[in-house]
Amino acid sequence: MSILLVLLIAFSVSAQQSTDSPTNHHLHDVHKRGESAAGMGFSQRATTHHFLLTADGGVIQVTANDPADKASVDTIRKHMEEIAGSFAAGDFSIPHFVHDQDVPGVKVMKKEKAQIKYTAEEVPAGERVVITTNSATALHAIHDFLRFQIKDHQTGDSIE
Repeated sequence: MSILLVLLIAFSVSAQQSTDSPTNHHLHDVHKRGESAAGMGFSQRATTHHFLLTADGGVIQVTANDPADKASVDTIRKHMEEIAGSFAAGDFSIPHFVHDQDVPGVKVMKKEKAQIKYTAEEVPAGERVVITTNSATALHAIHDFLRFQIKDHQTGDSIE
């Protein structure tokens, strides 16, 4: 009986440690800042982010998990339009705020802003920003930026 009790306690402690890990705490903080008005302004749990690398740039896409959630869809679309404009102007303050750190690729993306195009496009239940460039330097930075987003948001998207 005592062995069973020890195993149950060990399992309980292990489960608590895995849910309280620094990675989970960081993701919780990213979500909290993302949901704030200074971040993205919409629920991170009611939405899904995808960051996709392409041969000429990449895609940032956010959709509402429930297509009937008009408030989330509208807020996503407004935010993504603003992101396209901000990024085109070299303003990456929202990703810096949400992630609470300098985001890889941003310095070069700012420097190469004339070489990068950001296009907001509606998708079912959300919006995406398509990022394109003909500059190898900018492309490398865009991919660094998107890879960081994939890892920090834990989206599971391909980093290739």
